[in-house]
Amino acid sequence: MDEFDLMIQERLAAVRLKKTETINDLIKQIFGKEFHRISIWHEGRYVPGTTLLGQFAPSKQVEYMVSLPGGKVHGSLARAGKVRGQTPKVEKKDKPKRKTGRAKRRLQFNKRFTAQTTATAKQQRRRGPNSQTAQR
Repeated sequence: MDEFDLMIQERLAAVRLKKTETINDLIKQIFGKEFHRISIWHEGRYVPGTTLLGQFAPSKQVEYMVSLPGGKVHGSLARAGKVRGQTPKVEKKDKPKRKTGRAKRRLQFNKRFTAQTTATAKQQRRRGPNSQTAQR
């Protein structure tokens, strides 16, 4: 048996294997059993499990990656895009005309300062513009 060093994920590991053994044997020795989801990479290229260890020169770096199961689509694709047809059509309501100019500025002032002074007097947080607490 030849002993040679391999850098595995930036960590030096002394591997006691023959140069005629494969990558799968290396995985068995490092992790204790054979994993089908582990892939070995060398210099940015995938190395199949049947590759002989003798092809790696001493002190070469090898990286491993554990692949995650997945890639399946959840839910039925037969119902995709059907939500629009299921929602009922609601007619638009007539909205009142927005105020402009001086009237709009007056509303802004009253909203920001007059309402805020009453809120600070009670030691409460200021309500947001979309708050519905006043309507209840």
